[in-house]
Amino acid sequence: MTDRTWLPPADAFSEFARLDLRTESLQDVLAKVSRLATQTIPGTSEASVTLLEGDRGTTPAWSGELARDLDEAQYATGQGPCLAAAAGGELVLVPDLASDDRWPDYIPTAVARGARSSLSVALPVQETVTGALNLYATQPHAFDQESVALARTFAGYAAISVANAHLFASTATLCRQMESALASRAVIEQAKGLIVGQRRCTPQQAFEVLVRASSVSNRKLRDIAADLLDAAQQPR
Repeated sequence: MTDRTWLPPADAFSEFARLDLRTESLQDVLAKVSRLATQTIPGTSEASVTLLEGDRGTTPAWSGELARDLDEAQYATGQGPCLAAAAGGELVLVPDLASDDRWPDYIPTAVARGARSSLSVALPVQETVTGALNLYATQPHAFDQESVALARTFAGYAAISVANAHLFASTATLCRQMESALASRAVIEQAKGLIVGQRRCTPQQAFEVLVRASSVSNRKLRDIAADLLDAAQQPR
């Protein structure tokens, strides 16, 4: 390990506790995870976060180009420690990349880019999305037992923050969709009422008029209804 001054773990965990999901997006949280990991876990040169949905891996946050490039090399070859950790829900330690033979399509690229050891820890996000915190070092045997233990603890705090941010983002999106749906329904109901008054028909017949107009014009039902209401409000 190097003689760098590392951020006390308690300070990093406090930053997670102070997250304000009203102002910090999921991307902000992921970026904070990679930054704090690089500053906190001894031996780490650069860090990244892998998200795995199905068999597709992405790296939404990284603290340096080496971490990003090594993640991308693993996605391209379909093998490597970050994928193993994310898919298997486990910790994967590579003490010396130059002498490891577990991922023959990935290892040469990693060594050529200057990586010599790595540590990946699973980050469960939600049922359909798993992840991993990836720590890369330019020295072999950079992660001792204390670093591994701290990485496990750090990943636990990070996983809670990421899962909460993901849930908050999903809930906010659902709320916006519901608000939009309710607004659309209100417009359609108003348009139905207008048609009922004009044609002396039933609400169901009025709705069918809107559906036919939507189908013929290949436009959304809400837009047809909104245009009808706008036209009715124009001075004659």
